[in-house]
Amino acid sequence: MMHLIAGVETGGTKVVAAVGRTDDPGRIVDEMEIPTTTPDEVGARVRAFLDRHEVVDHVGIAAFGPVDIDPRSPGFGSVTSTPKPGWTGAPLADLVGGRPHTIVSDVTGAALGEHARGATAEIPDSAYITVGTGVGVGALVGGRPFSTTAHPELGHIAMRRHADDDFAGVCPFHGGDCVEGLASGPAIAERWGRPTRELGDLLDRAVTLEAWYLGQLVATVTYAYRPQRIVIGGGAMKIPELLDAVREASVREIRGALGAEHPSNRPDTYLVPPGLGDRAGVIGALHLAAAHVG
Repeated sequence: MMHLIAGVETGGTKVVAAVGRTDDPGRIVDEMEIPTTTPDEVGARVRAFLDRHEVVDHVGIAAFGPVDIDPRSPGFGSVTSTPKPGWTGAPLADLVGGRPHTIVSDVTGAALGEHARGATAEIPDSAYITVGTGVGVGALVGGRPFSTTAHPELGHIAMRRHADDDFAGVCPFHGGDCVEGLASGPAIAERWGRPTRELGDLLDRAVTLEAWYLGQLVATVTYAYRPQRIVIGGGAMKIPELLDAVREASVREIRGALGAEHPSNRPDTYLVPPGLGDRAGVIGALHLAAAHVG
């Protein structure tokens, strides 16, 4: 009998579930993608998907959050103060029908995927920044999540305002006083009245403001975790010219403060796009499951 593991990535707009081989987590044998609706609806469809396979030894869950991953906490394994309607307090074990599972944040899952098979393979200390429905950061030390009881929530870190920006922000907790409120996908769409793929003649102004805030975030991640490389992905990072603008902004923010030899001085290789594209999270979840089998 083939031993299988599963990975489930819950995102702000979609949920991806995949089943792979325990001895080769990147070899996906079955996969499903569904919209992120309610916990009950998502759970029913994920359980039905997993039930198609006789034996699933372990499930890795990479969940949008914040998510409580502290085993000593009364809320262990549940989503906490998310703005996603209906998900606050949702127990993630229910999504997989009580199967043995391990939980990390969705962006930590993406960091694990990139470390296993993507842009940070063979790099011990790395970070992943996602800029999409929200803004999140995952950090790995020695190839493992930096903590087993918590995950970064740097989407809520305060930002210095750009002089030309009076946007009120979209964060339900901080308005325009944090990077998520100012630079997430919903913030871009509301500030400019257009989705990120349709900025048109507003592109240059949008890129200037976005890079201003994300450059500060890259500097914060650099100072906090001292990664050897940062991957930056998410839907907003598909805006043309944005990656190069963020690279330039990060150099201006850091100003060589960590010494001439620090990799942040070489932004083309320090701040890179995902090697796995949008599949980093579910592949990371599969590798997370494989690491906990046996």
